[in-house]
Amino acid sequence: MTRLDWTSQPGGALHGSVRVPGDKSVSHRSLMLGALADGTSRIRGFLEGEDTRATAAVLQQLGVRIDTPADGERVVHGVGLHGLRGTTQQLDCGNAGTGMRLLAGLLAGQAFDSMLVGDESLSKRPMRRVTDPLALMGARIDTQDGLPPLVVRGGQVLHGISYTLPVASAQVKSALLLAGLYADGETEVIEPHPTRDYTERMLAAFGWPIDFAPGRAKLTGRHALHATDVDVPADFSSAAFFLVAASIVPGSELRLPAVGLNPRRTGLLHALRLMGADIRIENERESGGEPVGDLLVRHAPLHGIELPEALVPDMIDEFPVLFVAAAAAKGRTVVRGAAELRVKESDRIATMARGLRALGVAIEEAPDGATIDGGAIGGGSIDSHGDHRIAMSFAVAGLVASGMVHIGDCANVATSFPRFLELANGCGFRLA
Repeated sequence: MTRLDWTSQPGGALHGSVRVPGDKSVSHRSLMLGALADGTSRIRGFLEGEDTRATAAVLQQLGVRIDTPADGERVVHGVGLHGLRGTTQQLDCGNAGTGMRLLAGLLAGQAFDSMLVGDESLSKRPMRRVTDPLALMGARIDTQDGLPPLVVRGGQVLHGISYTLPVASAQVKSALLLAGLYADGETEVIEPHPTRDYTERMLAAFGWPIDFAPGRAKLTGRHALHATDVDVPADFSSAAFFLVAASIVPGSELRLPAVGLNPRRTGLLHALRLMGADIRIENERESGGEPVGDLLVRHAPLHGIELPEALVPDMIDEFPVLFVAAAAAKGRTVVRGAAELRVKESDRIATMARGLRALGVAIEEAPDGATIDGGAIGGGSIDSHGDHRIAMSFAVAGLVASGMVHIGDCANVATSFPRFLELANGCGFRLA
């Protein structure tokens, strides 16, 4: 991937309506369940990002026909639960941690061997948290000392287990539930904190009997998935950058239509409101089992808070931009209970702390969070370490910085938000 750097600087108030891309989590899962279903599923609002395209390419290598009638649309011709075909080729997940972890569960119950590989960033991400519980179900997955590539051995007899996650993770839960489709008996996953329930909602939409509530899910194997049409809501994680941007830039007002408001994803919304943000939800409705609404955000002076730990699992992807909101707020913000940030695309606590310090912000790291003293943000140079959410967060910081913010290594933004520059500059950012 060619190196790409950005500069961000103040450009005045933000205005307009910003339709952010489709939800990445829903896009991944709709492809996988559509592939395993009987019949043809149509997906609208599909995220045209590198991560989701990588998942589509893997499924096509496994014998699934996926058509693209238009940008943001996919037609998945399902092959049924046992219709995937093995390949001797490596299955390249690119930068998609969600893709790799969910596919590990899905492939654990197949009759053939598979090898899942990823890019340099994904190859450093821990996989034992998925492979260890799958092994308890009877799966055989070889790793490189707990890291990718993953060699998933076919022909294993899987059995259901009741598993309590040591660390709350929607990806691990989803991998176990997908393996559970192929397992004898009941698979139950219990979480220390409730995580996003996209897989559970979508399994139900595809007709699989599943019992779930916040913090637990269980299903039995050997049923069938039935094709269904999926309208993918706009991604809350992508909307998050604009929510913070309009909150901190004086005179701003932005509308974000049709954003997914799954309660397990909207922790940042509650956190920003606790900080004094002016965010309204309008036109609330349901789409494909997911709650959706239009968000209207206006500038409001933010103040520091002690973030309630109960919100942490529901905003794990939004912490980089929350750190920017905290840096722009008046007073001190304290974050604890977010140790998972250390094993995302980068160590997000360390990377954000280094970047904010480079811009003159006082921030003190903790093993599971940080303490940020808000106020003035200066100009300077930061390195995103190839982490798309870090890059976009510092693009937001540049809106209120006293000088230009130079952001290094931004090419990976295309994995989750391919039109970010275009949409951001269209509503008032000055990004180059």
